Amino acid sequence: MPGVLANRLRMAETRHFAAQGQSVSRTTVAEVPLTGLSIEMLVTIAIVASLVGLLLPAVQAARESARRSGCSVNLRQLGLAILLTHESSRRRLPAGYVSEPSRMPVDPGSLDRPPGTGWGMLIAAYLEESALADRYRPAAGIGIGALENRGVVSESPAIFRCPSDGGPRAAFQVLDEAGEPHASGAVLGRSSYVANAGHAEPWGEPLESWEGEANGPLYRNSWLKLSRVSDGLSKTVFLGEHTQRLSQKAWAGTLPGAASHPSEAFAGSEPDGAATLLLVHSGPADAEAEVIHPPNDPVAHVCQMFSDHPGGCNVACGDGVVRFISESINLDVWAAMSSIAGGEAVAGDGQ
Repeated sequence: MPGVLANRLRMAETRHFAAQGQSVSRTTVAEVPLTGLSIEMLVTIAIVASLVGLLLPAVQAARESARRSGCSVNLRQLGLAILLTHESSRRRLPAGYVSEPSRMPVDPGSLDRPPGTGWGMLIAAYLEESALADRYRPAAGIGIGALENRGVVSESPAIFRCPSDGGPRAAFQVLDEAGEPHASGAVLGRSSYVANAGHAEPWGEPLESWEGEANGPLYRNSWLKLSRVSDGLSKTVFLGEHTQRLSQKAWAGTLPGAASHPSEAFAGSEPDGAATLLLVHSGPADAEAEVIHPPNDPVAHVCQMFSDHPGGCNVACGDGVVRFISESINLDVWAAMSSIAGGEAVAGDGQ
């Protein structure tokens, strides 16, 4: 077709110049096919651009699917490590974090004490991270915040990082509630994963014990036996996601008087207590009796599960199985999955 058009253009141009008694130069006629070739190129470019526009979302979706799958693998390994910890000589689940009654200093607002060893450090030996576990000295100074432990707790093992987490990767300086550097000067490695403390947020009160307040599987000094999870391991969320884009989260532990602060991107949110460097809750809590926070709830509290996966987040249940929980999950079902002994019936996979 382009050749036919070119011939017609040549004939028309020849007749035009002949009618005026002018000769047709070779240059003029030779330039005509170049116009046809340029049209072909433009059409081709337009087609390619359209194809790229159609394929790019599919490529991005495929990449996110791969990242979500990688996140699921991480959580499965973490969940199995929790079960292996239970099968050790202690025969108990790891605590959300450790606070020893005899240690000082004590935070007056929460009664947190050292060493602050978190669930991630407690299961590290079952994650092929024995070197980190062996180097950590909980009895040193204030534990997690001790200078002797800084080289350990500031590391960020890859298994604690969701591939979709779009937040900072470098270790962060721990801040106090006022947003100033913590007196210990502690620097902690980041984690995309947090433990479920249940409905309430007992870190907001000066409590010696969280028993009777926290109803999740992992909280301060919890050390639960599996028999305590009477709602069923497959129906109870142990771990979930929290992106570093929203707030600072650690794997190794926490410190008395520390706080988790939201990033500038979520400046409308508020900082929360030291426990929320490791733990989250679902609600309802005493201070928010009617509020339940499903995954990716747009209120974006630093004490809730919040991932960078579109549509929801991955969670590890007590049986080690990882599930993707929709952000539109029924709120009562989500609250039921967050408690260990509420007696609620949760059908299917909790969706």
